[in-house]
Amino acid sequence: MTKSSLQIARAAYQPKLPKALKGAVVAKMGEATQSVADQEAIQKLFPNTYGMPLIQFVEGEAKEFAPMNVGVILSGGQAPGGHNVISGLFDGIKKLNPANKLYGFILGPGGLVDHNYKELTADIIDEYRNTGGFDIIGSGRTKLEKEDQFEKGYEILKELGIKALVIIGGDDSNTNACVLAEYYAAKNYGIQVIGCPKTIDGDLKNDMIETSFGFDTACKTYSEVIGNIERDCNSARKYWHFIKLMGRSASHIALECALQTQPNVCIISEEVEAKNMSLDDVVTYIAQVVADRAADGNNFGTVLIPEGLIEFIPAMKRLIAELNDFLAANGEEFNAIPANEQRAYIISKLSAENSAIYASLPEGVARQLSLDRDPHGNVQVSLIETEKLLSEMVGKKLAAWKKEGKYNGKFSAQHHFFGYEGRCAAPSNFDADYCYSLGYTASMLIANGKTGYMSSVRNTTAPAAEWIAGGVPITMMMNMERRHGEMKPVIQKALVKLDGAPFKAFAAQRAAWAKETAYVYPGPIQYFGPSEVCDEPTKTLQLEQAK
Repeated sequence: MTKSSLQIARAAYQPKLPKALKGAVVAKMGEATQSVADQEAIQKLFPNTYGMPLIQFVEGEAKEFAPMNVGVILSGGQAPGGHNVISGLFDGIKKLNPANKLYGFILGPGGLVDHNYKELTADIIDEYRNTGGFDIIGSGRTKLEKEDQFEKGYEILKELGIKALVIIGGDDSNTNACVLAEYYAAKNYGIQVIGCPKTIDGDLKNDMIETSFGFDTACKTYSEVIGNIERDCNSARKYWHFIKLMGRSASHIALECALQTQPNVCIISEEVEAKNMSLDDVVTYIAQVVADRAADGNNFGTVLIPEGLIEFIPAMKRLIAELNDFLAANGEEFNAIPANEQRAYIISKLSAENSAIYASLPEGVARQLSLDRDPHGNVQVSLIETEKLLSEMVGKKLAAWKKEGKYNGKFSAQHHFFGYEGRCAAPSNFDADYCYSLGYTASMLIANGKTGYMSSVRNTTAPAAEWIAGGVPITMMMNMERRHGEMKPVIQKALVKLDGAPFKAFAAQRAAWAKETAYVYPGPIQYFGPSEVCDEPTKTLQLEQAK
């Protein structure tokens, strides 16, 4: 296999570890915990794994550990650093006992159920250290929620002599990990389950999980390209660039990229919802910035848009809900109508408010809302080209203002969507270190007999030697939410806090960024060189930790 110069150089990088993990460790028990909400319901569902204490690893005396085998699963969407979680886990269990073995289940949780696996040896692991992607064993989105899946998994775990299973995933995957941990504990199967916090979206975090891995690298990858576009934009001075960024449930990526690159406009979905803004309010806000810049002779700019924006606009949310219900009940009749009459048909069938909103949408977006459904019959919001929707509607508003004499500029738009480009980048030094520490911490949780815990590494704005490694019970992060019509236990998503330091820092500067051309060009991720260039955590973390 041909390797790039960077791959060869990165293979030699030794990730940094918290000082406490460098020798023998002991688990220091902290406070007993409870779930963030719905305590009674969560405790009832997880009697064996609820209320466990927080754990912090501190230096201890060397102990001997009997040999054991461990399994690992990569679950859900890719995130930079996954290979280093597995490397840290591998090195951790080998340090406990060189006879320990690590098995990887192929293509996600489905590999456990289908008994599809391979042993991960030192030769294999060494090929993947400090590399991006999940290709060492692949990932998948099979949900582990049924007893027959748990039992099928148990068969292969027993056969391979696996004592513990590490599930590397986001909020849904770690919810599944907790359900599996509870099931195996209730059955006394003697199999531990440990989770690791992964998602580039940044919405799996709380007091004990400061950031999900991959967020740092993905945001730096996107910010490099946004900076390049801003430089082009400032050079040609004739285009408005509308850039949609990944992050369906939360706007952490858009906010972080805005803090790194200082665009003229960045929409934060959570603010749109809190202020009960309509689609027209959002369009008017952008159009006003365009008009104000044009008045200063600047017919160019950049706009950042989070992927999930449409679902946060209250009026659009109501429209989508009514559309979902209507098309679920009248799908056959709708499909029988000629394509050119479908829009008018829907307009005639919706409530007055939703009919007016639907009629105001550009033709292409209206079609996306009514045609593309997921297997559950819901609109596939991620397929909606929000960047084109907004630029088209901004263009129309500016044309109307021009007739009224309110605007005298030129408006020409370019569109971009940055998504998959950021998910498998070679991890930044921060993510390489953080992920390795998470994997190594998981091995220590296993050695200490823990189950239903998530690997936790904190104090992450300090040098890596000062990071605090430990474990947090997954039940502590849970609440009850309605999913597909029934109440289910799930890890609570962390949305952008409008009273949080990162949003406040952005809000304090955005008016100046809108008027001035204050672009910042971060450039590509640096792996070699001074620490302040190579090891810097995200602006979000720095502001949240006030360091």
